[in-house]
Amino acid sequence: MISRYLLVLLALFGWSPGLAQSFANADPAHIALFPHQNEFRNTLSLSGMWQFKKDSMEVGEKEGWQNGLTATRSIAVPGSWNEQFTDSRDYLGMVWYQKETYVPSSWKGQRIFIRLGSATYAAKLWINGKPVGQHEGGNLPFAFDISSAVNWGAPNRITVQLENMLKPSRVPTGNVPGSPFTNYPKSNYDFFPFAGLHRDVWLYSVPAVTVIKDITVKTTFTGTTGSVEISVLTEGKASRGTILITGNGKKYEAPIRFTGNAATTTLSIPDVRLWSPEDPYLYQVDVNIGDTKTTLDHYTLETGVRTISANDKQLLLNGKPIFLKGFGKHEDFPIFGRGTANPVIVKDYSLMKWVGANSFRTSHYPYDEEYMRLADREGFLVIDEIPAVGLYFHGDTTDLAARQAMCKQYINELITRDKNHPSVIMWCVANEPFPKEVTLAGSSADRSATPKSIDLFKELFALVKQKDNTRLATLVGAMGGPLEWVGLGDVMCINRYYGWYSHAGDMAGAARILGLEADALHKRYNKPIIYTEFGADTYPGMHADDPEMFTEEFQANFLKMYLDFAQSRDYITGMHVWAFSDFKTGQGIIRFGGMNYKGVFTRDRKPKAAAHYLRSRWTK
Repeated sequence: MISRYLLVLLALFGWSPGLAQSFANADPAHIALFPHQNEFRNTLSLSGMWQFKKDSMEVGEKEGWQNGLTATRSIAVPGSWNEQFTDSRDYLGMVWYQKETYVPSSWKGQRIFIRLGSATYAAKLWINGKPVGQHEGGNLPFAFDISSAVNWGAPNRITVQLENMLKPSRVPTGNVPGSPFTNYPKSNYDFFPFAGLHRDVWLYSVPAVTVIKDITVKTTFTGTTGSVEISVLTEGKASRGTILITGNGKKYEAPIRFTGNAATTTLSIPDVRLWSPEDPYLYQVDVNIGDTKTTLDHYTLETGVRTISANDKQLLLNGKPIFLKGFGKHEDFPIFGRGTANPVIVKDYSLMKWVGANSFRTSHYPYDEEYMRLADREGFLVIDEIPAVGLYFHGDTTDLAARQAMCKQYINELITRDKNHPSVIMWCVANEPFPKEVTLAGSSADRSATPKSIDLFKELFALVKQKDNTRLATLVGAMGGPLEWVGLGDVMCINRYYGWYSHAGDMAGAARILGLEADALHKRYNKPIIYTEFGADTYPGMHADDPEMFTEEFQANFLKMYLDFAQSRDYITGMHVWAFSDFKTGQGIIRFGGMNYKGVFTRDRKPKAAAHYLRSRWTK
């Protein structure tokens, strides 16, 4: 035992017991398979009420708060602390979460994991005061094996330290010198930087010795015959296994043999039922592994047989042209903030179907896994985006390197998590990166990308293709951003606000510049274009007999002009309105009440006139 005298001496030289603890970084491989309940695996949800305490002086770890919090208050998980407390709307500093739970005795002999669906932004985790691991980056899950830290037959204390400080080195960025955003808090993007444990927290168990670690499903078809390639990775000593695909009243089975810990097999499905928005049919895939005598692990997932590709003018689903109708949107709702709310997920899909949409982009971060599973089942096409919003390439090179490393981490985590969803048709590596000098009303015609920035984006695109060569890759370009970045994508995605931030109120002038710019862009790169954002702020209930900015009439006319323009160009393959619903932003002079009012639905999902207009147009 270290004497008090020695502790004092060590403290004088900068050492403390709290700060000396070692934390492993989260391994993305642990999030490949969502927690699953079956005959070999168990799950226990830890969502609900947790204990919460601010640590604005950042003294908690040094003072041993991981050994038990005092003077706490209750907080709901999932949820953003900024919406739950009246004194914490703009607080983004350090906090602590704590919850106690028993691990069921029936789980003895298995490996025990904890999985946090999203902790924004930097988290450390302790179990019963023992350091387990850490993770940086919100909006994606992380998991740790906690088997050695579990108390059996007694409560287990789970403690999370979390902070969401805005920094230029982080992704998304914040507190950026010279940022075009003049909002508070100082995010470098136009949505509120909600903080907290935003998604479900799970305890789960897997077999102790031999376990399915990862499953990758790739699909294609020839004529009426589908082809499903399934790759399985294991831990332990599995020598054999079986794949069973069930659907459309039939079963298809194939044995698998492992070389080391990997096996791959391909099954054919005659008279295949292809997945599409019109018929989002899902086949069930069962994977069993074992030795010569018995089955040791089992996992089930759903897949849809479909292909996605692009030519010089069109997006092709199952080899046929498809036009994307839909939205950019946010995970944002009163009281929940960015916290998962399953009834809101269901409502959002109901409203998108009501309005006639078939797609959306996960702007500007990956969404909860329930969003993705429901997209599969409801037949929505998804552009799946990492949280790389507000990127820039000038200034401190150390910060730039840190941002690039985070983008790579996000790509690894996102594709690991979402690679088996048929709804996901495209990976997006960034939203609205910007050059050194840019304004909201800027034109991209005279801006060139630096060679360094192009190389960095090529690096991200190469990583995407290495991880998944079955889907398209893109980035979303801003008004005023270099076109060279946009041209790197398989499909060119651009955000445009002519008629709002530029040519304000002048829809005829906006239409002219739209046409000139789009024709030049397509001629230069010969790839299809998706307008991933276009919209106008609209205060609910504000009307005018002659449409003018901020009225519901102007918003409907604004959307009509853009949609009419898209119909005049055969190389435009999608139109995503910004935005699905109004959402919370930081405070600023262009954001009345700290809200972006570009939604066609209000923040609590009431339709504006524009929603009715889109329904009349998209459901014909």
